[in-house]
Amino acid sequence: MNMEFIEAIHELEKERGIAAEVLFEAIEAALISAYKKNFASLQNVRVSIDRMSGEFKVYARKTVVERVEDPRTQVSLEEAQKIDPNYGLEDVVEYEVTPRQFGRIAAQTAKQVVVQRIREAERGMIYDEYINREGDIVTGVVQRYEQKNVIVDLGKVEALLMAQEQIPGETYQPFERIKTYVVEVKKTTKGPQVMLSRTHPGLIKRLFELEVPEIHDGIVEIKGVSREAGARSKIAVYSRDANVDPVGACVGPKGSRVQTIVTELKGEKLDIISYSTDTQEFVANALSPAKVISVYPKLNEKVALVVVPDYQLSLAIGKEGQNARLAAKLTGWKIDIKSESQARAQNLIPEATEAEYNEDAYEEYDEYDEYDEYDEYDEYDEYGDYEDGYPEEGEYSEEEYYEEGEYEGEASLEGEQGYTDDGSITEYHEYDEHAESEPEGEPGEHPDPVLIESKEEPLTERDRAMLKYFQTDATASRKEKKKKGKG
Repeated sequence: MNMEFIEAIHELEKERGIAAEVLFEAIEAALISAYKKNFASLQNVRVSIDRMSGEFKVYARKTVVERVEDPRTQVSLEEAQKIDPNYGLEDVVEYEVTPRQFGRIAAQTAKQVVVQRIREAERGMIYDEYINREGDIVTGVVQRYEQKNVIVDLGKVEALLMAQEQIPGETYQPFERIKTYVVEVKKTTKGPQVMLSRTHPGLIKRLFELEVPEIHDGIVEIKGVSREAGARSKIAVYSRDANVDPVGACVGPKGSRVQTIVTELKGEKLDIISYSTDTQEFVANALSPAKVISVYPKLNEKVALVVVPDYQLSLAIGKEGQNARLAAKLTGWKIDIKSESQARAQNLIPEATEAEYNEDAYEEYDEYDEYDEYDEYDEYDEYGDYEDGYPEEGEYSEEEYYEEGEYEGEASLEGEQGYTDDGSITEYHEYDEHAESEPEGEPGEHPDPVLIESKEEPLTERDRAMLKYFQTDATASRKEKKKKGKG
């Protein structure tokens, strides 16, 4: 033994991660085995290696007795006290018996034992590492298939993903990275064996702990998980902080957090519900997305009768009873779901007054109350902007806007139908195109506005301008319709 040996020990410590003391103990055990084998010694021996210089010594251990029966393992009290007067009965006396040469066989034996002990130390380290990770999530790389089982490389050890622990319909490609749940770690003759799962409900819980900081920090707590792997899972969450919405924290901005988990689970549906200490509220939430009218629990039997609207019955039960099954697992209650008509026909619920029924039936539409504030626009007058837009009397002159010959085919104001002999104006009514009877004339052509005589009043310049405007507009409309008809 020399300094090169000590340096090799420390190099192994760095490469394999095995403590140098463990290697020294393994070498000492190997030298003891080689000594007994090569020197046919039945003595109790101890090998000591100097941790600094690398020198070693072999000591024979003998027990102090009054009468020696086996001189290879025993020594008399007189002889022991010659070495040290303090020795007494049953003490152990050590004699140095270091051989001058161990030889090639002894060195080969020591090498085999050292290699074996290093391998055992590595296995022990791996076992100690993964035994503490039971119930935790690990990321591995798919290596190969062995029949229906999948071998996953976790770095230091190859783990086993059994067929029954795989999500139905899920396939794994070589070198694909997947997250799995550590179910069990076993000690075998070939080293530690790590058993993985992709169907365990704990996988959902650990994935949310990775994605949601509020859960990791303890603000939001996961109260329960029920799962049918590959189809749907329900998770109940609770917030210790009144200012933090537990469901919103798990969903994340625009659903980013929960979408990451759904992607990892290859599209498995997730229902996140709010946990409540009130049994009725918790059971109603667990049946989400179905709407629940009322819940009637029986505490002694732990059975809950749930009444849902008739159109929500199939949604509450779910495909092949899946929604009801998951809700029962999550709450720990047996759930009996009835439609409202069934419950009333079987007299399972008390009769509610009409007012209570209406309040319960239309409670889901209360979310539209926020739009009531727009009722103030119901009386909006689209022509209100024009109330003050007409010109005052005398503001516009007839010569400025209505010169003779400007509009072809139009008659002058004098002698226009609707005026009396003394120049007074009659009341003007526009033609109603929705009238029951078709007015005379060409099809699709509207006649001139009908003028009905009313109480006479003086004709002003403003009235003349307005009347001319309406007549011009009616004539332009007729011309436009004629063009469309010809086209």
